[in-house]
Amino acid sequence: MTIELKSMGYVRVGSTDLDQWRQFAGKVLGLAEGRGPNPDNLYYQIDSVSARLVIVPSDVDRFQTAGWELADNQALQDAREHLAAAGVAFEEGSTEECAERRVQEFIRFSDPWENTFELFHGITYESRPVVTPYGANFVTADQGMGHIVIPVTDDVEALKFYTETLGFRLRDSFSLPGELAGKEPGSKIWLRFLGINPRHHSLAFLPFPNADKCVHIMLEVDKLDDVGRALERVKKYNAPLSATLGRHMNDEMISFYVKSPAGFDIEFGTEGLRVDDDRWVARASTAVSYWGHDFSVKQ
Repeated sequence: MTIELKSMGYVRVGSTDLDQWRQFAGKVLGLAEGRGPNPDNLYYQIDSVSARLVIVPSDVDRFQTAGWELADNQALQDAREHLAAAGVAFEEGSTEECAERRVQEFIRFSDPWENTFELFHGITYESRPVVTPYGANFVTADQGMGHIVIPVTDDVEALKFYTETLGFRLRDSFSLPGELAGKEPGSKIWLRFLGINPRHHSLAFLPFPNADKCVHIMLEVDKLDDVGRALERVKKYNAPLSATLGRHMNDEMISFYVKSPAGFDIEFGTEGLRVDDDRWVARASTAVSYWGHDFSVKQ
């Protein structure tokens, strides 16, 4: 028995200033503001799913959780049994919480590094096609919402937990000097990229502490022009650019990075690589990007 995750289904973020997110998500990223059960929250669509991004009023600006989609109720029950056997504590989502997320069931748990996640099934989708503010089409379907990069403190144990306990598959690795994480000179730490569907990676982890509990979240559109237009909106609305346009080496994504109101980055890109697990071989890339992605940029 194992956990068969299908995709990253949604992300929930705590915010001290919803107006900042309303401008950032709607005006800069071009997400469609939708409706939800709680009028205090902001709900954003990028496809037919009722809400992929939910912004929740909070006294702290921080990533709260990512929801990982399972096929059905039996898959969620299998996940419960697998987590219990692995010694991972979890709790059931209440009736009210399920209604607010618009899912049939979910469970909540934390990894050993206090990153909180939810496993769910039965999310609702809308009858009317979503129309985003600038007409961009987001790449979702069998690849899910996008990907997320999270902080851990032990990359060896994290690889074991996410592959053996949660069922992710290693897709790519990138080494960094161990001194960056306070380890002995000459050692290495690893940025690992993990997949669960045709998207090259749905989750990656980096062995650095991060108060925001998230390094970045990636959203993908289907046209390069829409990436360029979004980059122009970053400048128009004075959003803090975190990295210039570039093409990544591992997933071949052409993207830029912009800082969200919660402190973590949003990667906005196109042309991401699709993976066939029957033929894929995990390797270690020798650079972050083929070109571009200057993270020293200051705006």
